[in-house]
Amino acid sequence: MIYSLVPAVVLVINIILNWELFKKYGFRICRQDKKKSVHVYYNYFIISACGYFIVDMNWGLLYEHRDIDALFPFIYYLTVFYFLFMILTMLAWTMYIVAYLDKRNLRSDVLLYGVWTMFVIGVVCLMINRYHHFMFSYNEAHEYVGETGRNIYLYFQLIFYTVVSTYMFYIAHKSSGRQKYRYKAVAITSVVIGVSLMGQILFALLPNYAMGLMIGICLVHSFVLSDEKKEKEIHDHIARTMARDYEAIFYIEIATGEYLTFAQSEKYKKLQAVELGKDFYKEVLESIDLCVYPEDKAYAKTFYDKDTMLKNIEGKRSFSFKYRVMIDEEPRFFLFTVMRDSNSQYLIFYEKDIEDELNAEKKQRENQKKTITFGQIAESLASNYDVIYYVDITDSSYVRYEVNNIYGQLEVSDSGDDFFADSYEKSPLIVHHRDLDRVNEFVNKDNMISSLDHSKDYTIDYRIKVNGKYRYTRMVVRKSSDGIHYIIGVEDIDAEVQRQMQQLRALKNEKELARRDELTGIKNKTAYKELEESAQGNIDNGMDYLNFGLVVCDTNNLKQINDTLGHAAGDEYIRASARLLCDTFVHSPVFRIGGDEFVVFLRGNDYTQRYELMKKLHDQVLENKKEGAGVILAA
Repeated sequence: MIYSLVPAVVLVINIILNWELFKKYGFRICRQDKKKSVHVYYNYFIISACGYFIVDMNWGLLYEHRDIDALFPFIYYLTVFYFLFMILTMLAWTMYIVAYLDKRNLRSDVLLYGVWTMFVIGVVCLMINRYHHFMFSYNEAHEYVGETGRNIYLYFQLIFYTVVSTYMFYIAHKSSGRQKYRYKAVAITSVVIGVSLMGQILFALLPNYAMGLMIGICLVHSFVLSDEKKEKEIHDHIARTMARDYEAIFYIEIATGEYLTFAQSEKYKKLQAVELGKDFYKEVLESIDLCVYPEDKAYAKTFYDKDTMLKNIEGKRSFSFKYRVMIDEEPRFFLFTVMRDSNSQYLIFYEKDIEDELNAEKKQRENQKKTITFGQIAESLASNYDVIYYVDITDSSYVRYEVNNIYGQLEVSDSGDDFFADSYEKSPLIVHHRDLDRVNEFVNKDNMISSLDHSKDYTIDYRIKVNGKYRYTRMVVRKSSDGIHYIIGVEDIDAEVQRQMQQLRALKNEKELARRDELTGIKNKTAYKELEESAQGNIDNGMDYLNFGLVVCDTNNLKQINDTLGHAAGDEYIRASARLLCDTFVHSPVFRIGGDEFVVFLRGNDYTQRYELMKKLHDQVLENKKEGAGVILAA
């Protein structure tokens, strides 16, 4: 009775733990949905374990009454099923591992062929045992006797579990993040089952294997299934939060065109578009006729043929296009982005109203404001960012995700108890010293909470050290839909900033060249006019203006030099005149306003010492005239 109690208890626990899995995933393999198939294979393992528990429980009950001859045939056949379900759990467990890894390679094939071979051998041995007691037998008192073949076969099972455990530990070692943690749990489960099998070899009349199976099932439930469920909830929070940027999201089966629509935007509800249907490629064309700006209808229809959509994203992460949609009888530009899902069975299609962004950019161009701008729209929900932090507002704990691909599938790479404290600690090591105070203020918890109470986003651009060089980085903070988490995205914007700075430098050089005299290199007449208008405007408006003076000069003998020595000599004479004025009035700008005419705008010390400087210029001209060399000019 005590023996039977153990498998009876673990049977009940097993059913309670996994009842939701049975109801949710059932027992039908779906080749198109690999994630569901993994759970179905796990259900196979659970059912095999349940079968073993039932057989083990009934064997224990009947074995206590083995002295009753009428019960012996039942005891014998229960023993056969005992071994059958034991090897069936090994088969189901291995199939689950291969499906869970989703790695159909040589190692996985070896595991599958090996376990099927052992399963077939075990069945054959049980059949032979009916005529030749190779696996087990019963003596005249109907007492169980384990034969040599039983021990040999169980040892082979033990070796197989050892191989499976080793393989799983190897896969865990090659993995990272939360997946590594789950792979280790699966590996440890294999070890537990193997250890319980060893106990069954040594103590045949104790329910060791039943206890090992139950412990293994509890490990998988606690450290694999529960962890996956929690991670999915986090991913759902991130997806819902970032999906608010879009008017609608479509999930389209490529082969059939069947699709689902997710839309919370009030703006989208104003469109007379088809929301649900059986053929996206056909029904979207009907929607275009109803809601797209007339001049853009023909253009819009060119994108929605299935072959065209697949060709546009071939070899790319995503493909985007835009056209105008009628909202409240007004045309507004929408951006449309299409990409494949991770299994290449579906297309994910996003719609976003970008009219406001386009208008803002147009106004910015008109005002010639050269500033760093955010991108108009992300090509996908998560691929905007290199790193995403999921921070619990209540206790500051966090999980750090790295974006694994463009479909929002994230991989946990780190976690911690206090995001804000860890940020303060790590910032001095990687953040540029000029940006450090701003970054520390940005990641201050109170500041972050206050800022997000009044705005949708909280953003900062700063520089971090990467491989010994500083790169511009952007951090964006949003509150999740549950209201108790922050989603913090970090993206590299260095290329964007460098491009913007290059444009500013080019514009500055262009303006500077337009105000330089090509012959002498000093400022030209255009620059003088701008200075004159600025000074006169300040004076006319009653503003106090610094004292200044003007020196008006022209060179002598320029026509004679051009006529006798040539224009090249005349050009050099003009350049020498400019050098003389620049050397004399060192602290004041010199302008060439005509062929041989110059103006010096005296300011600062040059204005205070104007008489001394004018005498210095006069003396130099007299000396040049006396020696018959150098510049002669009147000022």
